[in-house]
Amino acid sequence: MATGLPYCGRFAPTPSGPLHFGSLVAAVASYLDAKAHDGRWLVRIEDVDKPRAVAGASDTILRQLEQHGLLWDGEIWYQSQRDAAYQQALETLRAQSLTYYCTCTRKQIKARGAHYTGYCRSRQRPAAGSAERFRNDQPSLQFHDRIQGDVQLEPVFAREDFLLYRRDQLYTYQLAVVVDDHQQGVTDIVRGADLMTASSWQLALWQQLSERRPRLAHVPLALDPDGRKLSKQNHAPALRADQVPAQLLRAFEFLGLTDIAADASPAELLQQATIAWRLKYLS
Repeated sequence: MATGLPYCGRFAPTPSGPLHFGSLVAAVASYLDAKAHDGRWLVRIEDVDKPRAVAGASDTILRQLEQHGLLWDGEIWYQSQRDAAYQQALETLRAQSLTYYCTCTRKQIKARGAHYTGYCRSRQRPAAGSAERFRNDQPSLQFHDRIQGDVQLEPVFAREDFLLYRRDQLYTYQLAVVVDDHQQGVTDIVRGADLMTASSWQLALWQQLSERRPRLAHVPLALDPDGRKLSKQNHAPALRADQVPAQLLRAFEFLGLTDIAADASPAELLQQATIAWRLKYLS
């Protein structure tokens, strides 16, 4: 686990649109946990999937964070600028015989079952349009979550040989997020519960690329009236600049933080919420 390093947390939004309430909850939770630990809080723009990035969305997201008093430490990293780091990590894994090439299409994979079956495991050489997968021989089947407790992961999913490099010549989120968290010295990852299952793949990579693992904490998801996760794909409304205190208070309430005076500036609200977070999650 992540020991011996000073606390470092992060918020890593995808720039596919402005922040909404669900993303505010994740940002607030990671920010408060960092401040409650007297640690650093980083912001990283996860635009490794370059076609999904919307022009101007990164600037909008950063402006929204500033409006809500969520001020980050250090420089901002953009995954779209870090191909060299991801290639180096891929070559490290390749040298350990932990990757293989795959020519399977999504249609072919789906025809064989719900999960990838390792069909191309014996493929030694790249072919035109091939992807590259992680040879997941030591899967992470469980982990301790600081909020959710002991988490048991679905074995079939956790054991899947997942993609590191896509057919369209893009590095995957799974590879990029582990490389970045490791190189930035991130010790604690606080994020939405929708990413809890993906933690199995990421922890499997961590144990190959690092001698440490981060502590994990997954907060509940904010849902729309139909029970769907609030997301840009589901047309969740963007945060409003004229509703900052109300939006922060709603996020605090969603996270179970109480006894916060409503009539205060964003900075003062966050100071009160940090104390409430420390009492609820650290005591």
